[in-house]
Amino acid sequence: TPQLVSWNGGGFDLPVLNYRALVHGVSASRFWEMGESGDHDARDFKYNNYISRYHLRHLDLMDLLAFFQNKANAPLDSLAKLCGFPGKMGMDGSAVWPAYLAGQLNEIRQYCETDVVNTYLMYCRYQLFRAAFTPEEYQLEIDFVKSELRQEAQKNSLSQWDSYLAKFAN
Repeated sequence: TPQLVSWNGGGFDLPVLNYRALVHGVSASRFWEMGESGDHDARDFKYNNYISRYHLRHLDLMDLLAFFQNKANAPLDSLAKLCGFPGKMGMDGSAVWPAYLAGQLNEIRQYCETDVVNTYLMYCRYQLFRAAFTPEEYQLEIDFVKSELRQEAQKNSLSQWDSYLAKFAN
């Protein structure tokens, strides 16, 4: 079962996805598993599931790094930039609805894509921070991400990745 990594996912993304799934009748039994079904590995979900705040099957990095205290939360953009990553580019979450109303779907897509990459880069930094990555493994992963983004930029001249890569501090 995959691990879900987010930045404030428990505070925004997952509730939005839950409501959308509810409205559209989308089933996600594995996501909602809490160790009560008859599945052979369901017992594992009793103590590590996607729903419970203190479990790691859903790792909300912002929540964990703030020790689950709302007053200690840090914005992804600010922390990513402090770690030498590009952060958000040209839009933040408050601009998504007006952009949607204006038909700027490509800009919204680019905003979401850069958010995903920033979240993954912060996850890599977290893995280094907790010694799950050696410094060499960490740098290999960062270099891999940059390489993949360069390839994406070459495939699509309208992508945001060239300007994103130019903002890397390292």
